[in-house]
Amino acid sequence: MMEDNAAAALDNIVTEFHTYEDFLDSQITSLDLYYLEDEELARQLVELGYRGSGEVLKREEFDARKAAAEASRLFKRSQQKTLASAGRELKDNFLKALAQREEANRSGKITSIIFIRDRNSHGQEISGYIDYSHRLKTEEFEPYFSGKKRLLPRLTDLSFYNWETHVSTSNPSPNYHVMAENSNGLLFKNKRDRKILNVDPKASPGDNSARTPIQSDLYIQVVIYDHITRRKT
Repeated sequence: MMEDNAAAALDNIVTEFHTYEDFLDSQITSLDLYYLEDEELARQLVELGYRGSGEVLKREEFDARKAAAEASRLFKRSQQKTLASAGRELKDNFLKALAQREEANRSGKITSIIFIRDRNSHGQEISGYIDYSHRLKTEEFEPYFSGKKRLLPRLTDLSFYNWETHVSTSNPSPNYHVMAENSNGLLFKNKRDRKILNVDPKASPGDNSARTPIQSDLYIQVVIYDHITRRKT
């Protein structure tokens, strides 16, 4: 307990003072300066522990704690920036579902595949499977959560199909292999744990996977497949 209190006191010093010189100056009294007549000498005596009324803190330790505090501040700031859904009032069920899964997909705890069926800007019906984790890392999601853009399948996603032009594509992602030529229908193989995710609504989605249909006012049909990734041991 005493060690924790001492560490907390040192952290407070680092937070309070911008530079090590500022900290040393705070320990110097007007009487010290009167007798020593040298500010730099007074600082040296404080650093050695001969003067001052507070904690003895070496420059190296101050600098190390200062760097650690700054790194922690930047990390927290980046974490806050990372979550595009943070602080937003979301009304549609689909956007709420994306927000609930955002942190886990960014950190790799789960890798979600999103099936979307809707119409593109030309009024053509399209559908496809999107690697949510990969999309989060390759584009800004604030426009989707703010309602400025709609999340739709692309030719570069895991799977894409245009029901009017019959254009069809499939592509592997950093998280999944696409198994299109299969008697069981379209399958996705997770690259991390090699588990198979089955998107057939009549079949089980597979080990460590779950299928969640989402009722959305923004899309014709939405289904989210969540796969909990586990490394092979």
